[in-house]
Order: sequence, then C-alpha cells, then structure tokens
Amino acid sequence: MTDSTAALDALKRYFGYDSFRPGQAAVVNALLAGRDVLAVMPTGAGKSVCYQIPAMILPGVTVVVSPLISLMQDQVDALNDAGIPAAFVNGMQAPDEQSMVLAQAAAGRVKLLYVAPERLETQRFRNFASSTPISLVAVDEAHCVSQWGQDFRSSYLSIGDFITSLPRRPIVGAFTATATEKVRHDVVNLLGLRSPQVTVTGFDRPNLYFDVLMMETRRKAAWIVDYVASHPDESGIVYCATRKQTEVLAETLNRSVPARPGVAAGVGAPPIAVAYHGGMSPEVRGAAQRDFVTDRVLVVVATNAFGMGIDKSNVRYVIHHNMPESIEAYYQEAGRAGRDGEPSRCTLLWNESDIVTRRRLLDNDNENERMTPEEQEIARRNRRRLLDGMIGYCRTTECLHRYMTRYFGQEDDPTSGPAGTTGGCVACANCERTFTTVDVTAIARAISQCVHDVDQRVGSGKIVKILRGSQAQDLAWLNPAAMPTFGMLKDENEARIRDVLSQMATDGFLYIDAGRLPIVRFGHRAAETVAPGFHYEIKRVDRKSERAGAGAGGARSRRPGAGIPGSTVYGSAGTTGPVDPDSYVPSEEDDALFERLRALRRTIAQEIGKPPYIVFSDRTLRDMARVRPVTDAQFLAVNGVGERKLGQYGKRFMEAVAAFNAGR
Repeated sequence: MTDSTAALDALKRYFGYDSFRPGQAAVVNALLAGRDVLAVMPTGAGKSVCYQIPAMILPGVTVVVSPLISLMQDQVDALNDAGIPAAFVNGMQAPDEQSMVLAQAAAGRVKLLYVAPERLETQRFRNFASSTPISLVAVDEAHCVSQWGQDFRSSYLSIGDFITSLPRRPIVGAFTATATEKVRHDVVNLLGLRSPQVTVTGFDRPNLYFDVLMMETRRKAAWIVDYVASHPDESGIVYCATRKQTEVLAETLNRSVPARPGVAAGVGAPPIAVAYHGGMSPEVRGAAQRDFVTDRVLVVVATNAFGMGIDKSNVRYVIHHNMPESIEAYYQEAGRAGRDGEPSRCTLLWNESDIVTRRRLLDNDNENERMTPEEQEIARRNRRRLLDGMIGYCRTTECLHRYMTRYFGQEDDPTSGPAGTTGGCVACANCERTFTTVDVTAIARAISQCVHDVDQRVGSGKIVKILRGSQAQDLAWLNPAAMPTFGMLKDENEARIRDVLSQMATDGFLYIDAGRLPIVRFGHRAAETVAPGFHYEIKRVDRKSERAGAGAGGARSRRPGAGIPGSTVYGSAGTTGPVDPDSYVPSEEDDALFERLRALRRTIAQEIGKPPYIVFSDRTLRDMARVRPVTDAQFLAVNGVGERKLGQYGKRFMEAVAAFNAGR
C-alpha cells in the first residue's frame, strides 16, 4: 500500500471522509515522504488532519505543540472519540498523571501527544524525548514564533532548540491560519525548517458573511441584544475590548434576551450568555468555556483572551463590539465562526472612538522591558502599521473578502469575487452595497497639497486647521495665510476632512509617522493625487436597515449556493448520490430532521459529558438529514462518519431517522 493510499484509508476510517480538502493531500504526502512543511490554511480548512493522518501512519510518537492548555482536553477527546490514541501533558495534571501519560507514549500506546511550548523546556520532558522515538513535531499556531505577527509568544522561541536537541531530528510541520509573507519567513528560520514544502491554500472563507457597521458606542449593546434575540438557537461569540465590557454586556444579554427555545426560564435555568476574560480565575474561565462548548450557554462575551484554536465547529456568528488592533487578530477571532463550513456571520461594530482608544493603548504599551528603546519604537511602529490595516478594513468600499485576502498576500482577479462570482461576492455587506459612497476627490487633492505646503512637518490636526482657514495661535510659526491651501476647505465639515485624511493614510497616499507627535508625510501613492484622472471615494454609512439580523447576512437567511449566479443545487431529500455540500439547499423536511438530530446529539453529549460537536458536526448532521441513513452502509456514506462513530452512535441516529420517516 502506498503512502497516499494509506492516508486516504486512514482519512475514511477515522474521520469518515472520502477525499482530502484542497491543499491537505500535498501536506500529508510531504510529511509521509519525510519532508518539513509550512502549511498556511484558513480556520476550518482542516489543518489538524494534515498532521493527525501522518501521525497514525508514521512509526513512533507525534508531538503536537499547542499554545493553550485549555484546548488540549477537547482536542484529545475528539481524537479519542474517532478512535485515535491521543493524550496531553500539561501543568494542570498531577506529576503522577504526567508520568503515566509519558510512559504510555514511550510504550507506543499514544500516537499524538499534545504539549504547550513551555513543556519542551522541562527536564522531565527532555528526558522522555531523548529516549522515545519521535517521528513528527507538529507546531500549531506557528505564527506565534514571529514578532512580526499579532500573537508573538516568547515560549515559541524554544521550539527550534528542542528540535535540535533530539538525538534524531524528526520531521517538522508548522501550521497556521494567519501568516503574511514576512511571518512565514520568520517561521521557517526560527523553527529551523529544512527546505520545507510551503503550502498556502488561500485565506478566503466563502461561508462567512462579513459586515461592518459604523455605530455610536451607546447603540452597540442594543444592536447585539437584538441580534442574539433574533437568532435564539444559534451559538455565538461577542468580543469586547475590556474586561468590564464583557461582564456588563453578558449581564445585559441575560436580562434582555428571552429564554432559548425548549428551555424553561426561571431559577436554575442556564443563562443566555457568560463572560470570559483574563481577570477571572482559571476555574471560572474553565467553567465558562465548558458551558459554551457544550452548548449549555449560547453566547460567550469575551476579551481576546478567549479563543485561539477554539475547536467548536458550530459557532454561527462572531460579533465585535469594538475594532480589533489588526487584521490578523480580526481574521483569527472572526474565523471562529463556521468552522464546519456552514453559513455564518461576522459583524464588526466600530466608530472613531475605537481608533482613538486603540492608538492610545498602542502608544502606552511598554510592557516588554527586555526591549531597548529603539526596539520598542520599532515594535510600536509595526503595531501602528497593523492598526492602519484594520482601520482600512472598516472604511474600505471594496469587497471585504478581497481586502482581507489581499492583506495576506493573496492576489486575485479584480473582476471576480472570492467565491468565483463575477463582479463581487455574495458574502459581504460591501458587495451588497449596504452603504453609499461620497466623492471626496477635491478634499483628497487639497489635503495632499497642504502636506506639501507645510513640508511634511505637522500632524493631522494642524493640516485640518490650515485647510479650514483657522487663525489659531499655534499655527503662527507656519505663516499659514501665505499658503495656497489656507482656507481651501473652509466650507467643509471638520470631521469629513479628518475622515478623508485618515483613509488616505490607510490607502497609502499618506503616511502618519509613529511617535509622540505623529507627523503626516507622503505615502508611496502620493503622486497619484496630482494625476489628471485621480478619483477618490470614501464610505458613507447609509444602510437599508440596521436592525440586527436583517439582510442576507443572517446565518438562517443565507445558504451556500442560494442566489449565486450559475450555482447548481445537487441532490434531493433522501438521496444518497454525490452532493456538493457547499451547493446543497435543504428542504423544509430536511431542516425539520436536522433539528431532531441536533436534539439527539445534545442528549448524547450530555450523557457522555462531551461537547456536542465531538459527537457530530452541524455539517455532518445536515448531510445525515439529506441521506437519511437506515443501514450501516448508508450511515458510513454520510460525510464525516467513520467506523468508530458508526459503532458508537449509529444505532440511535438511524432509529431517529426511521422514526422521522415513519411520521411523515
């Protein structure tokens, strides 16, 4: 049996899939051939399978380096449930328990061993590694090794040293969803990857609907309450900038949102939402996470302390109460929606005060005392660059999918949308034109000319004053009245001029120098503003409806293939033939069966004390409702059902299908 055949056989046996997703086969085959890899795949694209399948085929142990201890239990539970012998070692275990796990791994009874990067530096683990055959080291969230990324962790710098200390160098695989070209270069060098195969499958997530709403801070909570109330049986994450906001908003949701369907209100009923932040004790955080992943609680309201690698597949929406500090951060956090491939929504609520707050936090961040002042300034400028990219996302008028993929270096045909449609996608608010634009060409030209007039020596505030003809004393040294641009925009609103200046900096026409007194300078596109054909527009928020859940963005109102030009619906209720899961549109009967199967899944999950998605994902239940299996062969034909799942859960689910069919 060839390696590729063995890999496909393992994929079907353990995970219930007949073929690999795009990019997976190349990574798996490279690892099985003994070659290092760097795999950059979007969240939900199946990065984990790329090292889990080789781990089952290669001899010895695969060590998986994972950044968060809190995730290891769920990851290991899911693998064990699929029939894969996996375990973890972390500081939450007693020494005797750690010794037992390491002994099992050394004896060959564990194929995947999950550890945090700090564990690699302990003498006990080094002793284990020096005497145990390790075939593969898989580094999850590999971007954490790079200081150019958003989630740099100094503990990741020890991974390369650990690998070189081993008596026999294993194959090394690095996996991440967020890595610009600069970060990828860092990952290769700092982990010591040897001539790696670099696989970048693309960054687009076509099942996610992206939306950006400019909204006053005082209106945000009401919008979120309305959205959660209008999606009463869907799981979601709401990200807030501060710990206090998470607690206040969670309390507001619990006070304002009606009890979920089928759950009695009153004393003892589970809350709608729970808060999660780094100021809580580990026990409280752990309970909050457990309630969320087991669907006991529908919504978690969290700071960015929550979520890296969260393995909950049925999150239907992610809402950001505030603008994040970078595209990397937003891509990771929003990307926790729809990991099962089902339609999900990502909404960002923002306003100008978010920008002010982010810049203030950025300039006051001097927590790394090991850095020299020069290094701190370089890091601060890098964070400003990351923030500018995020501001640009909020203000852009182009496709939000395309903006994000281009940020990560994935260029595409400007005439087509990310999902292959012509003239834009069907999965973002910008392409649906839920806003109007304003022609600000004259304002942009005037700003650019004023920056020239002041010889790139002042900040944005003084430029606005000059353009509006201000007589302020702090301008006297510039003699502004002698400048051609003095008073040129005296009839324009000050806020509009500031909006245009900010967007010009984001789009590269200007550059705002980092430092105590930010100076406005020319950007790399400055010359375009004096070209005869220059034209510039910015977004003016003018929405058809700002009621939460309105429009095509709701997870319930948008299904893959619906409304996409040239799309084809495959299969029909009760069919077992080939189906494109991204084009299949369920019937009303399919939806009814899906809800019944989901209720059964919740019951089974409660019985075994595991999160529901470990039993089956929403996508598998959707396919089950389509196939309606009543025999073992039919059940194994369901996408995502392997032999172990058939033995564990097949009888009860097939009985539920048979009962549904009999009651039609």
